[in-house]
Amino acid sequence: MTRLLLVDDHPLLRQGIAMTIEAEPDLSVVAQAGDADEALALFAEAAPDLVITDISLPGANGLELMKNLLTLRPDLPVLVVSRHDEDLYAERAVRAGARGYVSKLAAGDQIVTAIRRVLRGGIHLSEDLKDRMLFGAAAGVKDATQTPLEVLSDRELEVFEMTGRGIPTREISERLHLSIKTVESYRSRLKTKLGLSNGTELIKHAVAWVEGEGAGRS
Repeated sequence: MTRLLLVDDHPLLRQGIAMTIEAEPDLSVVAQAGDADEALALFAEAAPDLVITDISLPGANGLELMKNLLTLRPDLPVLVVSRHDEDLYAERAVRAGARGYVSKLAAGDQIVTAIRRVLRGGIHLSEDLKDRMLFGAAAGVKDATQTPLEVLSDRELEVFEMTGRGIPTREISERLHLSIKTVESYRSRLKTKLGLSNGTELIKHAVAWVEGEGAGRS
């Protein structure tokens, strides 16, 4: 029996994915966690063969969780299942060590297919994304269609998204376990990287991106 640890802060979505997995005779969800701290606390006892995680989690996000898990067990297969925009997040997830990326909107059989491919040692991505990554690797350049947001670090993107969701600076600092000064420093870098002249432009840009579903809904 293959053991899986499932990490998602939405109980109903987590249960739905767990039910899909449990319907398979050789797969078992041995532990579920609602955030990164809980996942790390359960990890040793659960001894999963594969971890499935969302990107948006309270506190440390799914990418940070994955890096911590891979420090503990470098060969651990991790599959990301998220509603975040694949164009922006899937390549980041792979760079962080994920073996695959599947949309939460995908049918249950697609999630199971991704699990089995990752367990066989493969990488599971959409055909469009694989084509773009192969093209970029072959050409030695980044995809010409990349958006300006792709130049942001994982943490910068996280601060950008929370800004667009109207989350106050103090709350961002608490959620990310950063000082207020550090959050403000990230915002300053965002303005520079995105060519924005002031904080108002940054907020407008971030809100427009979130409302355009660019940040997905986890």
